[in-house]
Amino acid sequence: MQVINFNRNQLSQREKFKYTLGGYKEGKTTEYNLPKATVKQLKSIRKRLVEERKIRMFKVILVTAIIFLMLLWVFLFSADGFVQLLTY
Repeated sequence: MQVINFNRNQLSQREKFKYTLGGYKEGKTTEYNLPKATVKQLKSIRKRLVEERKIRMFKVILVTAIIFLMLLWVFLFSADGFVQLLTY
């Protein structure tokens, strides 16, 4: 029951922190003056991100395959010991 009451009390306190982005002072909002990007810049950023994602996925797949092969190797070479353990 204590947890339910605590959560109920927290709901009312949530509203004042709901839209605080980067601080808790009232009336202070951070404004960002970002430069406008051209279509050419956006396309180059997109192309770079796609290439980075491809490289990252290749690395993840490679590491996963290496770990899988190592586990398979350990299982196959320890299978003899496992069979002897079961037949003992």
